[in-house]
Amino acid sequence: MEEQQEAHQEELHPVHPEPLKKKSLVREYAESIIIAVLLALVIRTYLVQAFKIPSGSMEDTLAIGDHLLVSKFIYGTKVPFLDKRILTVRDPRRGDVIVFEYPEDPSKDFIKRVIGVPGDVVEGKEKKVYVNGKLYENPHEIHKEKDMIPKEMNPRDTFAPVTVPADSYFVMGDNRDRSYDSRFWKFVRRDQIKGLAFIKYWSWDREKLRPRFGNIGRLIN
Repeated sequence: MEEQQEAHQEELHPVHPEPLKKKSLVREYAESIIIAVLLALVIRTYLVQAFKIPSGSMEDTLAIGDHLLVSKFIYGTKVPFLDKRILTVRDPRRGDVIVFEYPEDPSKDFIKRVIGVPGDVVEGKEKKVYVNGKLYENPHEIHKEKDMIPKEMNPRDTFAPVTVPADSYFVMGDNRDRSYDSRFWKFVRRDQIKGLAFIKYWSWDREKLRPRFGNIGRLIN
């Protein structure tokens, strides 16, 4: 009987575990912030990056004040400290709107449309562009200047045939008469391309001081 009573008493008085030490509030916030920063860096470096349009060279496809997202992984993820890309989904194609390091000043980012891919022959004749001898029709192309500049003065409207080198691209702005692009400084190298512009997530009209709600969420094509 005494043994049963002792066992019963043990069941009524279980041994409590030691309480867990709680992290300090400061440490919890610090860890959350560090994780958030690391995730943001990974996303910005390898997945998606935000850009803002500062000029009108891509009007009317992209307006000044448009904010857009650029896919950095579709053309392959750059490996740090190595001149190579991995996990490439596809290569840039004609018609893609790309963000790249400006060849004459890599500290600046430019955005243009791909017109010629490696091996293409691109030529300009009186504001019309030909790729491999055929007229390249771009529904987004606009001309805001009626005058025609002779090729001896400026390659804006007419330029001699050029062959796009390997791992390079010929790019032009949709606002053809007001774009500084491959007609003037030739080609964008593959390793200078940052990604494919694919959606507008915000747009601000600085002249009217209001959002352009019709542009928000619109895909870029």
